Amino acid sequence: MGSELIFRGHESQPPTDAYSPKPRKPWASVSRPINYILRDQRLLFVLIGIALASLVFAFVPSSPAHVSMATSRFTDLDPIPTLNARSAHRAPYESSALVTAMRNSVNSGGKVPLGLKRKGLRIVVTGGAGFVGSHLVDRLIGRGDSVIVVDNFFTGRKENVMHHFSNPRFELIRHDVVEPLLLEVDQIYHLACPASPVHYKFNPVKTIKTNVVGTLNMLGLAKRLGARFLLTSTSEVYGDPLQHPQVETYWGNVNPIGVRSCYDEGKRTAETLTMDYHRGANVEVRIARIFNTYGPRMCIDDGRVVSNFVAQALRKEPLTVYGDGKQTRSFQYVSDLVEGLIRLMEGEHVGPFNLGNPGEFTMLELAQVVQETIDPNARIEFRPNTEDDPHKRKPDITKAKEQLGWEPTVPLRKGLPLMVSDFRTRIFGDHKDGVVSA
Repeated sequence: MGSELIFRGHESQPPTDAYSPKPRKPWASVSRPINYILRDQRLLFVLIGIALASLVFAFVPSSPAHVSMATSRFTDLDPIPTLNARSAHRAPYESSALVTAMRNSVNSGGKVPLGLKRKGLRIVVTGGAGFVGSHLVDRLIGRGDSVIVVDNFFTGRKENVMHHFSNPRFELIRHDVVEPLLLEVDQIYHLACPASPVHYKFNPVKTIKTNVVGTLNMLGLAKRLGARFLLTSTSEVYGDPLQHPQVETYWGNVNPIGVRSCYDEGKRTAETLTMDYHRGANVEVRIARIFNTYGPRMCIDDGRVVSNFVAQALRKEPLTVYGDGKQTRSFQYVSDLVEGLIRLMEGEHVGPFNLGNPGEFTMLELAQVVQETIDPNARIEFRPNTEDDPHKRKPDITKAKEQLGWEPTVPLRKGLPLMVSDFRTRIFGDHKDGVVSA
């Protein structure tokens, strides 16, 4: 049977089913959210949440809670939260109208604080392991501050601050201020520099670098942080004075090329830099001109007259008086000086201020006081006077009395036995009878 092609184009093909979408339900956009809410008891949980929120807002007042929270933040973290670092040093000591107004506004509807608790400062003391610096550190630690001591131990001693090693608010950094130093502090006491002729003449170039470059570095730190800066200058800026007693307005009589000029002119330059930073960079500065100071922890053989006489008398050596012994000095006990430095730092006056005891003694009179205190049989030996040694030195402290409310309170005959006791312990290793213990 043969195959054949049959053309059936004329026959009609059955229609195919074409796709057509389902017609949309008219309420689908409304019913789907309703179904979602009703499923799994979601509506019940929503209603319970609304009810709980209503109860909370109905029975717990909102404003006192916010006020008490704000109050705790202000009182616990910082008494004056809007103060910057430059003015932060005033917060622990002053109860200003700004603080009162801020606390009253914050505590409206809540409890008013009974008092302001002093907030400890973070303070760096350069030369803090030295004679004066270590006593200053004792005072600052004692009042609750955190103290960083920076010292290269040229004249400072670790023994002066060892009793603070276990204190978490004390830090010790072996560092020379001639090199830059980065810290975060509120106040800077700049004491770093050898202060006795024996030490600053040992390396005069290093001495003047410490006074100039070291002061520049610490002033730069104060500028960056907005910290208050105190420079411990010296009565040596007056040189061999032609005015007696010396007032702060006296410009001095200094030999710029003498053997003592590394210290004298170095401190004068440090004062210049300090005032230039104050005027040009708006750094808060203070300047103290320190006169002869004595007390425990002095270097035993530093060449200064009080330590020389005490050490010589204890060792049964002659008391060496240079020249005719008619040169005059004034001697203040170290605790008086520390009190003056702190008052100057916390006060509102730049200075300079003379910090010294106006009680004037000749070298022969001082030798006699040392004899009375240690050994009445001690012999006095005269030697040629040293170069550029000032003939008279007595501070006028009228400015410090009026503006700082400060004056020394420890007389020489009361303070000297305390120093003798310390020297006797360090020289012989024990205490002798008849001398008051420090």
